[in-house]
Formats: sequence, C-alpha cells, structure tokens
Amino acid sequence: MPRALVTGITGQDGSYLAELLLQRGYEVVGMVRRDANRIAGVRTVHGELGDPESLRAAVLTTSPDELYHLAAPTFVPASWEDPAGTLTRVAGGTATLLQAAREVEGLRVLVASSCEIFGTAAHSPQTEQTPMRPRSPYGVAKLAAFGLVDAMRQRYGLHASSAIAYNHESPRRPERFLPRKVARGVAAIKLGLQSELTLGDLSAVRDWCDARDVVRGYWLMLQQDDPGDYILAGGVARSVRDLVDAAFAVVGLDPDEYLRVDAGLVRAPEPTPPIGDTTLARTRLGWEPEIAFEDMIAEMVRADLAELSASQV
Repeated sequence: MPRALVTGITGQDGSYLAELLLQRGYEVVGMVRRDANRIAGVRTVHGELGDPESLRAAVLTTSPDELYHLAAPTFVPASWEDPAGTLTRVAGGTATLLQAAREVEGLRVLVASSCEIFGTAAHSPQTEQTPMRPRSPYGVAKLAAFGLVDAMRQRYGLHASSAIAYNHESPRRPERFLPRKVARGVAAIKLGLQSELTLGDLSAVRDWCDARDVVRGYWLMLQQDDPGDYILAGGVARSVRDLVDAAFAVVGLDPDEYLRVDAGLVRAPEPTPPIGDTTLARTRLGWEPEIAFEDMIAEMVRADLAELSASQV
C-alpha cells in the first residue's frame, strides 16, 4: 500500500485528492493545523507553513512514497495585505518540504503552482515555456516556489514536479471566489433570499475547469518515471458573462433581470487572457478535463440550492 502525505488536505483540492488516493488503495496522511477538521479514512499529522520544524517532522515521521504539497494562501488579493508573510509561507514552506524530501529515499513530490506565475504574459494561451512575469505578491511567491522545485530537481535529482493549475472550481470552493459567489447568489435569488447579483467586469476572461480533473492531473504527474512541470487547465476562454449565463440557466431565470454591475468592482483590463495550453499534459500524461464547464457550474448551483434550502427549515 503506497503512502501519500498531503498538505492542505482540508481544502478543496486536498479533500478531493484524498478521496482519489483512498479509492486507489493509498494510505493517506494529511498535514493539518491543530484546529483543523478531520477527514474520514485519513490519518493526520500536525504541520504549519510558518513553522519549518513542524513541516520537516511531518515528512520525516510519515516517510511517504508521494508528497502532495497543496497548502498555501489561495486568495490572491489578500497577498497584498501581507507580502512578506505570503512569501514566507509559500516559498519558505516549499523550500523546507523539498529539503526534507531529500532525506526520504524514493520520495516523489508534487508542488501545486498557479497560473499567477505568468502574470502579464506575452501571449495567450500560455505554455510551460511562456516567460513568467507575476504581478502580485502571491504570484511572486508561487514563482519562487516553482524555481525551487526546478533547482532542487536539477541539483539533486529529486523527483519533484510543479503543477501549474488554472482556476478550478467545485461546491467546496470558498464563497470569496467568483464562481462560488455566482453560484451562491443565483441559488439565493431562486429561493427568494436575495433580489440581485452584484458583479464587476462581465467581459473579464478566465480559464475554468473542475477541481476533480485537476487533482487527477496531480496524481498522474507523480506516476511518471521522470518529473516535470505541467499546465492543468480547461484550455477554453470564458467570460464572467458566460459563467453567469450558465448559472442562471440551471434555475431557469433570465440573468438580465437580476444582474447589477458595480463599477467599483471592475478591475483594469488584462493585456492577455490567462488561458492554459494543456498540450504537454495531454500528450505525456494522457490527461484531459472530463467534467464539462456547464456540468461543473450546475453542480455548484444545485449544491448551494440544497444547502440554502436546508438552512431555511
């Protein structure tokens, strides 16, 4: 039975990855903070991104075959409030885990990166070779971690890989992220709990796919003989308006009757849309998204309908 250590196991990606690994016969160990909720079937070990000794101990006491490092601050705007802390937790935490990984024979490491490392990319879609120009503290921190993975791989032969994940969603996504905000708002409108949905720029473009497809990509990356960095994305440009239309279609309502644009929420236009070219993942990993965008949004809206309905009983 292979053993996997998953950091960030209580988050969206971590919980779906734990389920996938358990289905495939793994012993799963989740690194958690002391106050975290537990996941059925998962043994836990304590670890904090800001506490190097706890990270090192989590790896060495667990002695896993695979390490999935998913834990990180995830809300990009919040990184502006604490750039130093973001860099410490993201890049510093990754450095500590990679160093500890060198002491576990045969360990394979997956580090979750982000399309934020591309920032103001020179072209769209982006590939693994696109120059990286991050424009937020979060993106800078993720780029530092990405560079550490490559440096440790080259110098020590560590089987370490970075997954460059684009926006991926599910009913487990926190409400501060746009797709979940839209799904929750549409569900509330359908149930008569609110009268409108307020958003910013409806023409803004993103590349959305399902979180379960992305974590399957994480697993596939560590099954390869050779490590490497891969973009995991839907590969399709969709606007916020596309997202809104898909969500309202689930409940049979006309979005124009409930949608309000707040100029204060409109950000400066992006010079190049953040869209991922998944050619490398498709050809080398045999990976591709399996869950359609519309099905993903429908599941999110229906989950929020069920949750909000239950709360009214």
